[in-house]
Amino acid sequence: MTISMYSASIPVFKQMLNALNDVLAKAEAHATEKKIDPNALLQARLFPDMFQLTRQVQIAADFAKSVPARLAGVEVPAYEDNEQTFADLHARINKTLAFIDGLSAAQIDGSEALEIVLRPGTPKEKKLSGQTYLLGYGLPQFFFHVTTAYDILRHNGVEVGKRDFMGAY
Repeated sequence: MTISMYSASIPVFKQMLNALNDVLAKAEAHATEKKIDPNALLQARLFPDMFQLTRQVQIAADFAKSVPARLAGVEVPAYEDNEQTFADLHARINKTLAFIDGLSAAQIDGSEALEIVLRPGTPKEKKLSGQTYLLGYGLPQFFFHVTTAYDILRHNGVEVGKRDFMGAY
């Protein structure tokens, strides 16, 4: 049985990015309602050696744009990683959603055997098939950072639950 690489990627990235956008909106409302400096949430982390919320969102967006771009054989858009506010994070997510909305099934389907090279020319270079790259690397990385962003906010008192995490599907 074959898998549609488009169906296994784009709808998943869109669902979770939209849910993350909604969770961030709840976090911003929580900060306003509780009179918490938004930076307290934006810079929050689960443990000192982990990235803060802002970086978790940036990395999630990076995987959501880079994985389908590589599978489609198009250039990965470069972002500056300069987000400092909830509005900035929403803009990054929306920019990512707009990019992946522009990719078609015809561009991504059939990429199962495409060779994807991670960290080319370095000692950590790794070659993966398109399907392994998507299912064994890209999606798990993406979910890790989306989950960690959610967990940071939940840990800091933002009232979100599983439905918020999952979004509309």
